[in-house]
Amino acid sequence: MKAVISDVHSNIEAFKAVLEDLQALGVREVICLGDMIGYGPNPRESIALTMKTCRQTILGNHEMAVMGDHEDFNERAKAAVRWTKRQLSMRGEAAEVNKKLWDFLGEMKKIFVEGPFVYVHGSPRDYTREYIFPRDIYNEEKLSDIFSRFQSYCFVGHTHIPGVITEENNFLRPDDIGNVYKLSGKKAIINVGSVGQPRDGDTRACYVVLHKDAVEYRRVPYDFRRTSEKIRDTGVLPEFLAVRLEEGR
Repeated sequence: MKAVISDVHSNIEAFKAVLEDLQALGVREVICLGDMIGYGPNPRESIALTMKTCRQTILGNHEMAVMGDHEDFNERAKAAVRWTKRQLSMRGEAAEVNKKLWDFLGEMKKIFVEGPFVYVHGSPRDYTREYIFPRDIYNEEKLSDIFSRFQSYCFVGHTHIPGVITEENNFLRPDDIGNVYKLSGKKAIINVGSVGQPRDGDTRACYVVLHKDAVEYRRVPYDFRRTSEKIRDTGVLPEFLAVRLEEGR
């Protein structure tokens, strides 16, 4: 078994809750699909914990943004990028640790392939930036092109919306499949959801466990009110980012 997580977004409370769930399940191998940072109040801690616990970490668009490429971000996201960059640029005692964090960001890959599984943050045709939304099942040209770019299974994050898109242009929510998707050999795009900023109306952290012949969706409660409070305590991060954790949207 291995876990696939994505979009922690500097939410250390959610991240730690997921890691505790993994430990209880006996899962020791973790692949992260990026966006460890952005939006939330604990970027340094989130990167450090990723470095410690994840075997492979993919570059997300928020990592790219902190390193300088954020032209397509909205103003709230840009505000979070600026604040995050300041946290990663602190001097004094934090400087040595921050250097290691920057080095880690600079070494991240945009794609990881292992056996029949492809791991990217966004899409197999634009690894970091392209969104694959549930509504794209109605965009046959887009999906046909995306499916042509991998052989079996592609794990993605980025939208924060968990679910499976099949080659028959169906979107299967976790609830539709009893939280388990059977790996039948047919191509599938598997969105693992978000650990640190769920957007499907459920405040719980979301991730998946990859079994030998199935993908299991897991939801883990955490103290989102504590995370929201810490966002507000920064005095800089937008209020919207605290509210959306409380609403799961």
